[in-house]
Amino acid sequence: MTSSAPDQKDCIDVPAANVSEASCTPKTILVVGLGMVGIAFIEKMLNLDEARHYRVVTCGEGGLYLFISLIFWMCGSPWVLRLSRTAEAHLAYNRVALTEYFQHRSVEKLYLNQVEWYAQQDPEHFVFYTCEQVTSLNTAAHYVTTSEGRLINYDYCVLATGSESTLPPYIPPERVAQTKGVFVYRNIADLDRILSYSEEGHVRGGRAVVVGGGLLGLEAAKAVFDLETIGKVTIVNRQAYPLSRQLDDEGGEIVLRCIEAMGVEVLTKTSVTSLVSTPQGVLTGLVLSNDEQLDAEMVIYAIGITPRDDLARKAGLKCGVRGGITVDDFLRTSAPDIYAIGECASWRENTFGLIGPGVEMADILAFNLTQVQADVGGFKPRQMNMPDLSTKLKLMGVDVASFGDYFLDKRIPRGTVPRSRKIEDTPADKSSHAKSGQDGKPVWEVKIDDSDVLTTPASSKQHTLKSDSVFPQKVSSITKTMSKRHGPSSNESIECLTYRDPFSFVYKKYIFTADGKYLLGGMMVGDTSDYVKLISLSYQKAIDVPPSQFIVGVGRKGEEDGVDLDDDTQVCSCHNVTKGAIVSCVKGGVDDIETLKTKTKAGTGCGGCMPLVTNIFKAEMKKAGHSMSNNLCTHFAMSRQELFTVIKLRKPKTFPEVMQSAGVKPDSIGCELCRPAVASILSSMYNELVVSPSHHSNQDTNDRYILRGAASSLEARYFWELLFPLSRSQPKLIGQITPDKLIVLGQVAKKFVLKHLADKLYTKITGGQRIDLFGAPKQDLPDIWEELVNAGFESGHAYGKALRTVKSCVGTTWCRYGVGDSVGMAIHLEERYKGIRSPHKLKGGVSGCIRECAEAQSKDFGLIATDKGWNIFLAGNGGTNPRHATLFAKDVPPSKVIRILDRFLMYYIRTADKLMRTARWVEQFEGGIERLQKILLDDELGICNELEAEMATLVDTYHDEWEAVVKDPARRRQFRQFVNTDERQQQAEVIREREQQRPADWPKQSSPAKFHPSAIGVPNSVAVKYGDSQLAIFHVPKKGFFATQQMCPHKRAFVLDHGIVGDDMQGNVYVSCPLHKRNFRLDDGTCLNDIQYSIISFDIRKEGDDLQILLPEPEELDAVIGTSKWMVKQATAEVISRGGGQGIEIAAEHLGGPPAATTGAGCDGGSCGDSTLDW
Repeated sequence: MTSSAPDQKDCIDVPAANVSEASCTPKTILVVGLGMVGIAFIEKMLNLDEARHYRVVTCGEGGLYLFISLIFWMCGSPWVLRLSRTAEAHLAYNRVALTEYFQHRSVEKLYLNQVEWYAQQDPEHFVFYTCEQVTSLNTAAHYVTTSEGRLINYDYCVLATGSESTLPPYIPPERVAQTKGVFVYRNIADLDRILSYSEEGHVRGGRAVVVGGGLLGLEAAKAVFDLETIGKVTIVNRQAYPLSRQLDDEGGEIVLRCIEAMGVEVLTKTSVTSLVSTPQGVLTGLVLSNDEQLDAEMVIYAIGITPRDDLARKAGLKCGVRGGITVDDFLRTSAPDIYAIGECASWRENTFGLIGPGVEMADILAFNLTQVQADVGGFKPRQMNMPDLSTKLKLMGVDVASFGDYFLDKRIPRGTVPRSRKIEDTPADKSSHAKSGQDGKPVWEVKIDDSDVLTTPASSKQHTLKSDSVFPQKVSSITKTMSKRHGPSSNESIECLTYRDPFSFVYKKYIFTADGKYLLGGMMVGDTSDYVKLISLSYQKAIDVPPSQFIVGVGRKGEEDGVDLDDDTQVCSCHNVTKGAIVSCVKGGVDDIETLKTKTKAGTGCGGCMPLVTNIFKAEMKKAGHSMSNNLCTHFAMSRQELFTVIKLRKPKTFPEVMQSAGVKPDSIGCELCRPAVASILSSMYNELVVSPSHHSNQDTNDRYILRGAASSLEARYFWELLFPLSRSQPKLIGQITPDKLIVLGQVAKKFVLKHLADKLYTKITGGQRIDLFGAPKQDLPDIWEELVNAGFESGHAYGKALRTVKSCVGTTWCRYGVGDSVGMAIHLEERYKGIRSPHKLKGGVSGCIRECAEAQSKDFGLIATDKGWNIFLAGNGGTNPRHATLFAKDVPPSKVIRILDRFLMYYIRTADKLMRTARWVEQFEGGIERLQKILLDDELGICNELEAEMATLVDTYHDEWEAVVKDPARRRQFRQFVNTDERQQQAEVIREREQQRPADWPKQSSPAKFHPSAIGVPNSVAVKYGDSQLAIFHVPKKGFFATQQMCPHKRAFVLDHGIVGDDMQGNVYVSCPLHKRNFRLDDGTCLNDIQYSIISFDIRKEGDDLQILLPEPEELDAVIGTSKWMVKQATAEVISRGGGQGIEIAAEHLGGPPAATTGAGCDGGSCGDSTLDW
């Protein structure tokens, strides 16, 4: 314990003992350590301490001195930084993902909080000293001394010093320093040393030995296995199988076989006894316990961790026999006002090397410091209980998981009665452990009456705290809370279900109570897909299905239909829609998806929930005895597949002809559902230019401004991102690309800017082999594409329902492992299928060997080269409901690959439902993949030649849409921002981010907004550019002209002129916002599917060759819908995200004066139906 008195001028705060109760001075919490647990505690304190009762100060070994200093200097923040030469110069980073560092070599990608996060914190609430270690702790005077000589006072001290790698006794630290080639696997510095040493000449191609077969050992082995400089990897494991702390013998054996199948040598039941090195101190081998010598150029020790408790021991704090700072159930150490959390803490003589228990400790302590004595009333302090040690990891390419009490069968053999347990209620805990309801029933405390099970308390003496403490006066016993958890009762035994598949390397073992009602724990190898569901059931509630279903399943295939979800399960996170809300709607008479979306808002945000929402809706409809219609929409009483057949036979070539031939009402104009679907079918049959007048208005929102990449290998994709609205370019780097083309992209990015807003296009590289260029206004697209076309680029469909990308590895072109020319094959596939429309997006992948670097098995179609040809995989996808692709054909000769893919894609285009991915199509296809193999490989239906011919027709009729646009002046005019002026108008505030500029964010949830014509004081009317206002004009054949405001009130986006115009079965004409599909009537502005919004419509008439719109004065209209008034701004998004901003309703009183009478917005007369208006 340090005895010197602190120098008060260097102290941050006065000692806690001198702080008056009445004082408003916040108490200082000093956090020693800035690792994963330390930063987790700090984040929780900053989040929970809303009353600002505390100021958090931290000293950590990490820090990015130059970057943070620069940011602080720019911000004018008073934080102080010191740089220590011996410290690890990194901020808090994710050690769990340490192995990923070998792949990207960027520590910034591992940061738990980026540098900006630290700069954004309030220095009155959070002060930190990076790269500065606490060297001594004075527990009596409540201050610490740092490596920089700084003295810091504290009221509470939290030790989060973590742990360090353990070395065996035969290799002392000084021997490590003297021997080259000996490493541990713990932090970034260790990995940098491993990477550097592996590049040395005598190491290249040599053997790396990993000592330890646990979680960390397998991570280290996988990391060095992936290094090209390492020729062989050997794991030395003292146990008979790896992961002996997570798996039993059978599970460990499966993992062992998987590792050996990769080519990694595993030596079991042996250990290393000494090192062998040259006189110069270079490692050459290891001596094993059987006296054999193992040659090695490098050895990595991953045999465990040791808590870093040296600071605590030096200060006189009690520490555990096996290391670690002793803490009680409230995480208090033996010294007052000092706590320990994370790997450095010893709770009941247990230390935990997993991040989960450490974060739980941080959560408990932050809660107790901030929530026990709150303004809204007191709350009993939380106590530490045995943490959940469940884990789910991917080690050496093998999925491994364990959950619950996964070794319970080792302590309680099957068929025997477990040791008796004494169950009693703890009187002192009754009130605080009561359930949250009104019944007042307590949750029982379980005390295990076995001396060999219950370890000694964390401290032998009771802690008595000061009267103002947030914790109880005394702690007299340690109890294990079993709230809402169930285990075997005093007279029960347990039973296990096991499944072992050595051929697929799959092993499962689940432990149940003897009656099969409760799942107690288990382990999984190879297939961990049920991990989340099982861990939620473990000990929690009685299961209502036979235990066998957890192993063999119920024979259900395909998508999740939600039948096993509780009604309070959230299925739409954007609008917090539960399964129960969908069920209630069905019971209330809702019988179609669109009405369901209108009533619940499910699927109207990001849309990612729609597959699950749709399946739940279908399941509930079936349960209620209602028939489910598979019709395309209300305008077509048939499915997409049936409509495809009708169009193929009757050969209509435009949407009106299709409606006349197959529509419910021949004179209907369709809707936002059927128009894109019909456009896709027509493109799949005739492949005409989608920018032609007869097709352009039918295109899906994301495909209105088509685009694609380069003449053989690059896909440059421009799409007007309606979000702002701005343009988006995504060149895809598959195969080769010339330096000249890269230069062109750079020149375009610098040349074409959003005037007065940005100095260049926002540029980034994606993980899908694409270059993104953001920020070009729509009106510049023809000029941009003129340059790109001249440079050899082509149009593409990076956002359309068409081929997106064919990803490839470098294959035989550059890779020493390459078996097939993946680059050449990928280029050929992309060239063949470019521009082909389909029910949903298509992605491909080609890997040149079984190492599968292109991730072909997660694509709609994928190829993997073998020594006998190509393996073809079909119907995979990522996203919210990922599916592993299915092996469709093995060892296919290269000349046969195209024919099989032609058949597959064309048959999918023919028979899939609208917006159905290939994965869902195969899952729902009658007979499954086996039936498809008979149809497409064996030609059982005799249609393969026809499918190939249809695909050949599409390939031969390919058009470069952008080349057609840039060469046609009339089509170039379609890209003007306004049809009545060449003026440009800014529609979004531009902010700076990561040294580039981009438009401000939308609010995640905008406030409701209704616009009424009465707010203007004159009848409805519109123009295109009028003062500062933007208006949209619509011409609907046979129905006339319509005019509305241009801005959709949902996201304040000026995009309505790009929406699809449709009508309902009552004849109401509406425009569907292209962003989130709010449908606004063109005659009165009413929103048909969201009553929170409405728009203004205006009177319009045609006089000769002119369109006349009845409008107020520009200033009056600008006050209501002016662009500057509603432009998207970052400050607005921040206010709304914090809960500010209420619903908006523009009424007449805003302008003064009575509302004028309105007439119909449509045009009635001979001019209605004239198509001369240039849209």
